[in-house]
Amino acid sequence: MLERNFASATLNINPDIEEEEEDYFDYNYDEPGSLPGTIDLPSDAPPPDIVLIDYSEASATRIKINNPEECAAYLDTHSVSWVDVLGLGNEETWLKLSKVFNLHALVLEDVVNVPERPKVDDFDSQIVIIAWMVMLRDNSNGFYIEQVSFVLGEDYLLTVQEEPERDCFAKVRDRIRYNKGIIRQRKADYLAYALLDAIIDGYFPVLEAYGERIEELEDEVVSNPSRQTLQEIYKIRRELLALRRAIWPQRDALNTLIRDGSNLISPEVRIYLRDCYDHAVQVIDIVETYRELGSGLMDVYLSSISNKMNEIMKLLTVISTIFIPLTFIAGVYGMNFEDMPELKWKLGYPSVWAVMIVVAGGLVYFFWKKGWFENFSTIKDDSETETNNLVSIPKMRQVVRNR
Repeated sequence: MLERNFASATLNINPDIEEEEEDYFDYNYDEPGSLPGTIDLPSDAPPPDIVLIDYSEASATRIKINNPEECAAYLDTHSVSWVDVLGLGNEETWLKLSKVFNLHALVLEDVVNVPERPKVDDFDSQIVIIAWMVMLRDNSNGFYIEQVSFVLGEDYLLTVQEEPERDCFAKVRDRIRYNKGIIRQRKADYLAYALLDAIIDGYFPVLEAYGERIEELEDEVVSNPSRQTLQEIYKIRRELLALRRAIWPQRDALNTLIRDGSNLISPEVRIYLRDCYDHAVQVIDIVETYRELGSGLMDVYLSSISNKMNEIMKLLTVISTIFIPLTFIAGVYGMNFEDMPELKWKLGYPSVWAVMIVVAGGLVYFFWKKGWFENFSTIKDDSETETNNLVSIPKMRQVVRNR
């Protein structure tokens, strides 16, 4: 077991991870007839990284765990022990962890076989919390989504992260490391709240990026709609649906933690959880607003395409209307009848041209007085006016809190 001071500890994170397309609509399911508590992990997978942060009001220590059985010595102390499992690893490691933390087989199944719907299970000596964490991609186009599992005991908290390369707990680690706020003065239930609050707050940067993307689409869908615009609208609507699917059950899980009278969560921490619940409701409101805006963008796109088609048809109609009488005159004098006096008249040809020019000029003047040509020249200006009249995207302000 390697032990060192928390202040000098750094997490081993690989920055060169390969970005893969996220499957936002995936759930784990058991094979028909499989036994309850079956773990679906490859036997040859490397063991997960296990980091234990043991802290009290006076000190904090970070420990790299090589053998899960080393955690047992820290579970019965009066300090708070945060065991953070980075990655799912292999079945052998989890069988050892289940013995150390006395995990039920169904709990182990929910933690390991991801993704599981966010929920809360209350046991006598433990509370199991399943949450979904989202993080914005580096190019601000889409987001990562992964499961984070909590097992809360009297003086310990076991967290399991699906992907070891990314999480949103850095600020919580810094608060423990530098003794900021009151986190080192509280028990493990407050630590669980702080991590849940970090997960919920992680939704706001993602939503802010979607607000900017919707603003850009509003300008594009009115001024220059294209097939790529339609694809982007569908993509945003699908991703917002995935965010809604992630945050709604987490709101219900937080409500369960607040209202169920578990002895593992103190009344003071329930007050903090109510604040976390309010943040989840805010996220839901913003997601619903953006989804409505996405549906509105689809209507604006169809209306914009229809308006452009109407303008094109109007232009073609004007051109056709001007040439219809000219075609009629040309057709009359193109007939091969001998008794047509104008054919032998010396001024017949220029007279016909004069008549056609007068007819065409009269139609052009008539359409100009009706304002049809003015509509063609002001399409861009009307688009800009319509864009300015659209409802502005609600902005979010970052609130700095020191808890």
